[in-house]
Amino acid sequence: MKIGVPKEIKNHEYRVGLTPASIKELRLYGHDLMVETGAGAGIGVPDDDYKRVGATIVDSAADIYASNEMIVKVKEPQPEECRQLREGQTLFTYLHLAPDPAQTELLLESGVTAIAYETVTGPKRSLPLLAPMSEVAGRLAAQAGAHCLERAQGGSGILLGGVPGTAPGKVLVIGGGVVGDNAAYIARGMGANVTLLDKSLARLRQLEADYTGKVNCVYSTQEAIEKYALEADLVIGAVLVPGASAPKLLTADIVKRMKPGSVAVDVAIDQGGCFETSYATTHQDPTYVVDGVVHYCVANMPGAVPVTSTNALNNATLPFVLNLANNGFRKAMQLDHHLMDGLNVHAGQLTYRAVAEAQGRDYVSAESIIN
Repeated sequence: MKIGVPKEIKNHEYRVGLTPASIKELRLYGHDLMVETGAGAGIGVPDDDYKRVGATIVDSAADIYASNEMIVKVKEPQPEECRQLREGQTLFTYLHLAPDPAQTELLLESGVTAIAYETVTGPKRSLPLLAPMSEVAGRLAAQAGAHCLERAQGGSGILLGGVPGTAPGKVLVIGGGVVGDNAAYIARGMGANVTLLDKSLARLRQLEADYTGKVNCVYSTQEAIEKYALEADLVIGAVLVPGASAPKLLTADIVKRMKPGSVAVDVAIDQGGCFETSYATTHQDPTYVVDGVVHYCVANMPGAVPVTSTNALNNATLPFVLNLANNGFRKAMQLDHHLMDGLNVHAGQLTYRAVAEAQGRDYVSAESIIN
């Protein structure tokens, strides 16, 4: 199969869809790889490293989209990229379509087969291609929140861990999944007083045991969110409904009553955000203030640490890329129903129910297309 890797063009996005190590694996199976010049620059990988493992380097993204059967990316295609996609081509990347009807419309118009990393499933309802970036984003959330609390950044001037003789900062993490767990891990490691909310008692029991009582694990209700948010110096939103728009759990009224200079980090912003006051920002201009609360809502947080993120992502995606390349999308999905769960768009049809419900569009099941 002919596989293309374009350079990412989203604001301050430095990750790359395939590393030289991944390309070397694909070459062992006889596949042809084409990489846009400079695609690996953000992770310190020059074009020569891609040439060394057998990839062809081309000067423009147009060459990538025109010449390849499968496109492997990291972030959702920007409008100019969507317009270069075509029927019969497979796109494998993060999409986050539910809060983005404009992207959905462009992908439907293109006729492309679009498979979303974030909805590919694994055993026990896991999300194996979302997990590594959730780990990175969760750990970054505590780090970014701590930075935003600095007075020069508009925060209240609190050091999360405090020092002997002073009180540590208070952190509220809403959601006990991969993002929330990693956010709590780093915040607790900084010495903060951490409360983590989740609706699953089984998950809360597991987290309580993991943290040996050093994180306050509380059942999530609107009352609990309000109580702990009003006490918090930092609130981290880590709620996920796979493929769907995130629920708005931190209301504008609560934000209005939060402590001046407190910080809200919304890691769910890729799916529309779980704070009513959230809107997507970029690494170039990451924060804004609402009612005295600093909001950090960068939609591609892992892009800030692209070396770690790219390698972690490739470790997870490579087996699926190999399956798609070796078998074509239809047979690959017949062989792996978890990959079928990733199908969001095919030949002008929307094939993911949660996206259809979020946007009020018609839906066709992936199974009816594949089988």
